[in-house]
Amino acid sequence: MTKIKNGLYVVATPIGNLGDISARALEVLTAVDKIACEDTRVTGKLLSRFSINTSMMAYHDHNAGKVRPGLLADLKKGAAIALVSDAGLPAISDPGYKLIQACVEDNISLTVLPGANAALTGLVQSGLPTERFLFQGYLPAKSGARLSELKELSGIPATLIFYENGKRLAKSLGDMASVLGDRHAAVARELTKLHEEVRRGSLSGLAVVYGAEGAPKGEIVVVVAPPEPPPPPVELELEVMLAGRLGHLSVKDAASEVAQITKLPRKTLYGMALRLQRELDGEHEDDDGTG
Repeated sequence: MTKIKNGLYVVATPIGNLGDISARALEVLTAVDKIACEDTRVTGKLLSRFSINTSMMAYHDHNAGKVRPGLLADLKKGAAIALVSDAGLPAISDPGYKLIQACVEDNISLTVLPGANAALTGLVQSGLPTERFLFQGYLPAKSGARLSELKELSGIPATLIFYENGKRLAKSLGDMASVLGDRHAAVARELTKLHEEVRRGSLSGLAVVYGAEGAPKGEIVVVVAPPEPPPPPVELELEVMLAGRLGHLSVKDAASEVAQITKLPRKTLYGMALRLQRELDGEHEDDDGTG
């Protein structure tokens, strides 16, 4: 194969099914000078499956600070290095982003090869809204910190995506139900693998199920539906909102402002505001003794 150009190649690897590796990823993993990976044993199985003999070196949470300077030095000398995680797209919940950030700062060539990702696969599998979502990753292990973090997320109008440990799953689901409300959710486990499983239900119901069954094995993605939108204001609330604005805004502007807040039709609110304005004008005439 032709010598690959120097730089860092961020390569997505399968999250379970090895058939999800891309042809481009295999080409790059074969052609680079070395592969930086979380666990050489895990990546070694992938390379062996496709008869790739490229040398590997460990790059993970525990050694990243020591290893990163050497990787950057090699890249500056013209090396081509691939960065992979144990599964999925590197830099998502792993130290890869710091190496990527350093490459950007040092103007080192950076190429990302897209591919499998557990969070997005779980989101699509969940059947929950996908137009707006937030990936939170792992919640804190201790309940107090977990509850505090969930409280910060409770008002975000988006589907929430978490990674979770099997031993903490039932407790985490229970904490989610207590803080976020009993929303619809899905627990996706062992995605793309032989024993792939996706369970859907309420947060409280899923917490009961996994509490009774015990800790499940495998990689776990929890997807939680966004909060329900608040009910539209009743007529009396709308009148109060409009009346408070009619003292300093025109009928048109008062209706427009309330429409923007409530997402209700401006035409409907304009009619309500016009009626209120007439009533207010009538009260003022009575006060003057001219009515």
